[in-house]
Amino acid sequence: MKRPVLTIKLASFMLALGFPGIALAHPEPASNTAKLETCLAAASKIRAGAFVKVEYLSPSAEGMPSFEIEVRDADGSEWEFMCDAAAGHIYEVETEVDSSSDEPFKSRAEVSEQQARRAALDLYPGAVQEVEYEIESNGDATYEFDIVDKSGVEWKVEVSAASGKVIEVHVEQWEIGEEPGERGR
Repeated sequence: MKRPVLTIKLASFMLALGFPGIALAHPEPASNTAKLETCLAAASKIRAGAFVKVEYLSPSAEGMPSFEIEVRDADGSEWEFMCDAAAGHIYEVETEVDSSSDEPFKSRAEVSEQQARRAALDLYPGAVQEVEYEIESNGDATYEFDIVDKSGVEWKVEVSAASGKVIEVHVEQWEIGEEPGERGR
């Protein structure tokens, strides 16, 4: 997918926040830039730490454009916040674990990564670029696959590790930052 250049205002803001670099970008209206600032502040109030990555996701089935904000806290734990890009409020909080064998994930998983991957790829054929292992705020374990289709569109597909059902889908519009070792998992 062709990804346009980030606006100077947003790029300067992100660099001021300490992002090591701007990986990919897409110009956003001033209203979304203001909401990103609101979303970053809201995430920081919930869990202080270093911003690792921000992604702008197009509307999902719920019709809500969102920012996915990843924060690494002082203990090294990673947190993911979903923030409504139109309203500027956090609507979902998850923690990430390193692998499906981490106890909080493993104890809730009934479906293997391969089964979950197949469920995601059956709906959104392409190449899996990234896998994250997440624990929802209610304790449920989920796999999140970043899948790039043959036209270059990147789909974020979340699959329940308990049921193997696809529970959330977004299209990634842009990404700022990247976690070490994340690509190609």
